Formats: sequence, structure tokens, C-alpha cells
Amino acid sequence: MSDRLRAVLSEPEAGRFGPEADLIRATVRSFVATEILPHVDRWEEAGTFPRELYPRAGDVGILGVGYPEDVGGTPTGLWGQIATWEEMARCTSGGIAASLGSHHIALPPIVAHGTPEQQARFVSPVLAGDRIAALAITEPGAGSDVANLMTRAVRDGDHYLIDGSKTFITSGVRADQITVAVRTGGPGHDGISLLVVEADVDGFTRSGPMAKMGWWPSDTATLYFDRVRVPVANRVGPENAGFRIIMENFQMERLQLAVSGYVTAETAIVEAWRYATDRTVFGRPVAGFQANRHRFVDLVAETTAAKEFTYRAAEGIERGEDRTTEISLAKLLATAAAEHATYAAVQLFGGAGYLRGNVAERLYRDARILAIGGGTSEIMREIVAKRIL
Repeated sequence: MSDRLRAVLSEPEAGRFGPEADLIRATVRSFVATEILPHVDRWEEAGTFPRELYPRAGDVGILGVGYPEDVGGTPTGLWGQIATWEEMARCTSGGIAASLGSHHIALPPIVAHGTPEQQARFVSPVLAGDRIAALAITEPGAGSDVANLMTRAVRDGDHYLIDGSKTFITSGVRADQITVAVRTGGPGHDGISLLVVEADVDGFTRSGPMAKMGWWPSDTATLYFDRVRVPVANRVGPENAGFRIIMENFQMERLQLAVSGYVTAETAIVEAWRYATDRTVFGRPVAGFQANRHRFVDLVAETTAAKEFTYRAAEGIERGEDRTTEISLAKLLATAAAEHATYAAVQLFGGAGYLRGNVAERLYRDARILAIGGGTSEIMREIVAKRIL
């Protein structure tokens, strides 16, 4: 394995992240090495992982990175969060990383717009690993088209009554609480609110784990609401102001997906290069063929460019700038890099790359969802087109 290739792909540039983020990275890397990597193959085949992983992650502070101290978090800048996302993605299982990190899309609206009482009830226990949180926006008839969601919440005194369904919900099977997008007003953007629904309420049911192409250990579910009664006190932010909050939340989710994309690509390239230097065909290593070496260079160039563009978007966010265009482009570039690198890795491994248990095979099937979740590539292009054309 070339140390120079590893340095180019996966070692953070000296000084770029800062000492605080470097310490967080070391903590997460150690957690992944001891608590996840030894069990990945078994958890993949089982299609799940132990719930006990959440409190273990909470105990070392991983779940709380980037959250305020008064809710049990570890305050840090965006680079500390990116370091966490990068190292979690290197566990080689998108399903484990996605489920263990589902609170990163469920809690930010509560942290940014919730009351102190809501934060104490719904944020602190999740960061400790005692509760699991999920976000529910997508519906059978409304995915990226958030403004047309149909799950309705009707005001009934001090409560709302919710009817409808949500689908493709990460952590939907095991979640103790779900941040749910509902229609409380008229059609379109202006009629949407966010409610926190606790899973033990009457009228709330859910499917078993959905059988997916990838992310096998992730407990993805369809959720059903049949006159589910939720206190008005569980509403996050003003009534009918949920669309703006959702759009805010999408930006960080898309940044996380961009990070997952380039780390998936990096991991695939490293695995493929290791195989290419060890495997001999026609009397020489696979890496000895010029066509293969040049293909690796192209993959490294694409992945590094996606990573650097993602960092550029992050730098703007840290300065308080609107980086919607850059985040959308970063997601496009990084998820495409993941697809290209994982495809190439499986191809280079040949038949071995098609076998379950091979890291390249797992990365290949996990990579496909990255260009779909958090807004499809087509939606990313439309966002950018509206802003620059």
C-alpha cells in the first residue's frame, strides 16, 4: 500500500482542521476501530447492529459533537463535525454510519428552533445514547417535493391529530422519537410544520425493516399515523413555518452526504490499490499495467476535487455565508465520485469483487443511495440552475 496514496486521499491536511478537530478525529477513529470494524461483516449479514452501540458512542462524546454543552453536547466548529463524519464513514458500512448518525438530521431543528423544555426532553437523552431519533419527511407520494407532502395534522385544542404516512425513514424501526413534517395549513410551502412524535403514542405504527439494495444494517421503515394525538407543545418553531426549517436542515444533511461520498470513494480506491499491488496476472501485479495506473489517477483526481470543493463549501459556512449552491454542487461531485470509484473497485477485483464480504462489494451497493438521499442529483442540478442561470 502506497503511503503517498494514503496521504493524498485520507490524511487531513496539516493545520486545516485545527487541534480540537484533530482530537475529535482521533477519538472517533479509535471508536470505529474498536467498536465497529471488528463486527462489520457480522452486522451486515444480520441486517442490524446492537442498540448498545448508541450509549457507547454517547459515553465517549461522539453523538454530541457539534451540539451545545447545555444539552449534553461537545461544542465545536464545523470542522470538528466534518472530522466526525469522515471517520464514521470509514467504518465501511453506510448503514451503520447512517443509523448511528440519524440524530444529525432529526435534532438540529429542535436545537435551532425548539424551546429549552423541548431540548431537555428530546435532545439531551439522544446525545447520551439513551434514545434514538429519526427525521420523517419523505412520503409515498412526495420525496424531494417537500412542498407537496400530504400527512396532515389538525389542531384539536392543545393537541394535533396526525393522519398519514412516511416512508424510507432511517432509524424508523427503532426510533423513540421522530421529528415529523406535517401539513397544518393550506397547500404549498406555507402550510408545513414540524412536530416531535414519541413512538409509544396510540395510533402510531411502523413496518419492519425494509429490504434494501444497500445500507443493510440500517433499520429503514415506513411509518403510519392514524389520528395520532401529539401535544402542541411538541411543535418545533411557529405553526406553518416548517418548510424554511426543513430547507435549513437539508443543507447540513447534504454536506454530510458529500462527506460520505468522497470518503466512500477514498476507501474504495485504497482497497482496490491494495488488491492491485498484491494480485499478479500474466506475470506481473495488476497495478503494473499502465491502463490500471492511469485509471487510479483519474479516480484520485475526481475524488480529491470533490473533497476540496466540499471543504470550500464548509469554509464559507464557517464564515456565515450562504453556500447553498456550493453544497448542492459538492453533493453532486462527491456522490458521483463514490459511484465511479466503487464501480472501478468491483471491476478491478473481478469475481472476488462480486462476493459478499468483500469491502468493495459493500461500498458499491452502499454508494448508490448517496445520490438519492437528502435530495436527488436531479434536484441538486435544479437548485444550482435556479441560482446561477
